[in-house]
Amino acid sequence: MRILVIGAGALGGYFGARLLAAGRDVTFLVRPKRAEALARAGLVIKSKVGDLHLPAPPTVTSERLNGQYDLIIVSCKAYDLDGAMESFAPAVGKSSIIIPLLNGLRHLDVLNARFDEKSVFGGQCAISAALSADGAILHMTDLHTLSFGEQTKTRSERRAEIVDALSGAGFDAEHSDNILQAMWEKWVMIATTAGSTCLMRASIGDIVAAGASGVVMRLLDEASAIAAKQGFEPRPAYIERVRSILTTPGSPLMASMVRDIERGARTEGDHILGDLLGRVPAGELPILLSTAYAHVKAYEARQVREAASR
Repeated sequence: MRILVIGAGALGGYFGARLLAAGRDVTFLVRPKRAEALARAGLVIKSKVGDLHLPAPPTVTSERLNGQYDLIIVSCKAYDLDGAMESFAPAVGKSSIIIPLLNGLRHLDVLNARFDEKSVFGGQCAISAALSADGAILHMTDLHTLSFGEQTKTRSERRAEIVDALSGAGFDAEHSDNILQAMWEKWVMIATTAGSTCLMRASIGDIVAAGASGVVMRLLDEASAIAAKQGFEPRPAYIERVRSILTTPGSPLMASMVRDIERGARTEGDHILGDLLGRVPAGELPILLSTAYAHVKAYEARQVREAASR
């Protein structure tokens, strides 16, 4: 099975490297600068579950794509999806399967509109990873799960092949018969984490120390209510697990959106917070989620203003 991984950052690089090390036929679709860096230094993973150093991993740039791929794993930022689709479109054939690992759900609508809906699986990952200054992938916990499944719950003809390709590759691969439920639940947690840590510019542990866990729980309730109205009420066991994670004293957990703001970078505010609020009637907008989204939009407005004045 030919596998094309879109991007070789923290997510795509991690799962793609594990697949490559396990002997899978993997190629990374990357920009020229990243291709040069990988050719020079290789693909490096530093992880408590096992380091990897893959010298000169197979890469390709968009203009050099050759033929169609069986499995395409999309790991770009949500705001880069349009450009990414243009770059990998030549690799999509009638029997290709696309598994996106983006946050939220808007990307499914975008991918379904561009490609055959039957070719687009739902997907998500649970991992804490980041790209270091020297281009290495830092895997910060022992959690590394990739979940995937058909959007319609209808069995794909290629399901068995995909399960075989992703299994036994040094991470936890889980096929789900209800992937949309899992994606909604993850969206609820990410929106809660991003909303609270962006509003307070602090980690969960700092928020707990400030005695403000009630704010986080209110955000969780607001996000959960939106999911429930869309037919995807988070399961009780999941909510209990999330409550425990988001009230842990000393926890360093902080949404990547906070780090984006702190370094003056673009955020996924529209995709994680804005799209969630966009599924609620205007007169019923929840207060804290709306405030968190306004906070991020104000930051973006300031970035635009400051860029224009330079």
